[in-house]
Parts: sequence; structure tokens; C-alpha cells
Amino acid sequence: MDFVLFAELSINGAFSGLMYSLIALGIVIIYKSSSVPNLAQGAMTMLGAYMVLAIAASTGAPLWLAVPLAMVVMFSTGMAIERLSLRRLAGQPIVMILMMTLGLEIFIRALAMAIWGAAPRRLPIGISDDPLFLGPILLNQAFIVGAAIAVALFAVTALFFRTRRGIMLRAISDDYTASWSVGISVERGIALSWALSSVIATVAGVLWGAVQGVDQSLALLLLKGVTIAVLGGLDSIGGAILAGILLGIFEAIASGFLDPVIGAGSRDLVVAATLIATIMIRPHGLFGRHDIERI
Repeated sequence: MDFVLFAELSINGAFSGLMYSLIALGIVIIYKSSSVPNLAQGAMTMLGAYMVLAIAASTGAPLWLAVPLAMVVMFSTGMAIERLSLRRLAGQPIVMILMMTLGLEIFIRALAMAIWGAAPRRLPIGISDDPLFLGPILLNQAFIVGAAIAVALFAVTALFFRTRRGIMLRAISDDYTASWSVGISVERGIALSWALSSVIATVAGVLWGAVQGVDQSLALLLLKGVTIAVLGGLDSIGGAILAGILLGIFEAIASGFLDPVIGAGSRDLVVAATLIATIMIRPHGLFGRHDIERI
């Protein structure tokens, strides 16, 4: 075995996994705040990247300014999505809400294609394409920067859920009726979780757009985000970090060693196998809550 290649794949895989975990973080925030599985996070990631490009093109603003402006727009978009579509489903079976988020995913992807087309667009954020050398190991600079930003966002999110507002969101997730009874605005809390998730989706869209360009393929990151969220535990922020690192390493090693033998596609195979195995063996994930109910 080529241990240098193994180390290079593992390190770069861990960094890319942390970037994948940003999509999972958006899913975790909404589930942690409302117990709603969000299948629209991939499309929101794509929409956030397109929004940055649209603001930069229409206003002439540099990217360093277009990104925070897009985050503000996406914050409002998340609030609007909750208000116009999900709030109407209050009290409905969870499967109906799940289908609504899936419908939003499809609608946003179609809308983006209608507005911006299918051609990929560049999103240069100033990160060099030249690798960094750690001895004989080559490291991707974009992955390093993306991983550092992901860790920072995870830390901020973890601190947020220790604040009064964050505790209120956890209370909403545990019991809507009890939250209403003590004066917590459930609607505003859920809307805030969608807004925060949309902001994180914008950051993920910018980072991945810089790596692979901005097009419909950004929405396909949803599968990896869902896999990481399920593996780590749908309500666990720390679990999403660890699961992202593990999945990134698994798929990088699989790609490096299996693709030359079986051809391309081993990355997607690893992701799908991880999701299926997690649901079958440990459906609440590595660190998710295992609620026991009396029947």
C-alpha cells in the first residue's frame, strides 16, 4: 500500500468532509429546532451561490461584499419559505412536511435553471489552485480554507444553542404545545431556524462553488448532507462534524483505490452504502437522541 497516497487522500478527504458537513449543519439546525427533516438544503445551497453571483453582477459589488449581502437575502428567503409554505402545515403528519421540503428542493432547482440556465459559472473567491506541500503530501488549499470556515461555523452554532434563544428552539423541538403554553412563539422560532439554515447554505454554496463551479450539481450535495446528518445524529452538531470527517475520508480513499479498478462512481457508492447501513444498524446515528416511547 502506498502510505503517502493513503495519507494524502485521508487528509484531503477529512477537509472536504468538513465542507460537506456544512450542508448537514443546515439540516441539523432545522431538525434541532423543529424536528422537521429538511430535504431542501441542497437546493438552498445552490441558490445561495447563485445569489452571490447575481448580486455581484447586478450591483458591481466585489465578492467580499456580495457574500454578506447574499446572506441577508437568504436569511429573508428562509423566513419567507417557512411563512408561506411550512407554517400552513402545522399539525399535519410529519410525512406531509417532509414531502413539502422535497417539493421545495425540486421547485428551487427548476427555478434556478429557468433564471440562470444550466451552464456552470465560476465563483473565484481568491483561493489559489496551487497545492500546499506537507512533505510529499499535497493538500488542497480550497479544502483547507473551507474546513476552517466550517469548524468556525460549527463553533458559533454550538454556542448559539446555549443561549436563551437557542434553548427556546430546543424547547420547540421537544414539544410544540408545551412551548406555546409557556409563551414561546413557535412560529417565529421555526422561521428563525430556516433563516439560519439558509445563511449556512449560502456559505456552503460559496465554498463549493469556488471548488466545482456554480450549477445544478451543487444541489446534489444534499445526499451527502443527509448522509452526514443521519450518521452523526439528526440533532447533534458535534456528530455532524465527526460524521463529515469520516464520510470524507471514506469516499476519498474509495475514490483513490477503487476507481482505477472498478471505474468512476465509488464515491457515490460509499455515500449510499453509508446511509443505508446507518439507517439499518443505528437509525439515531452516532450521537443522536434515542427516544424511547411507551406504546
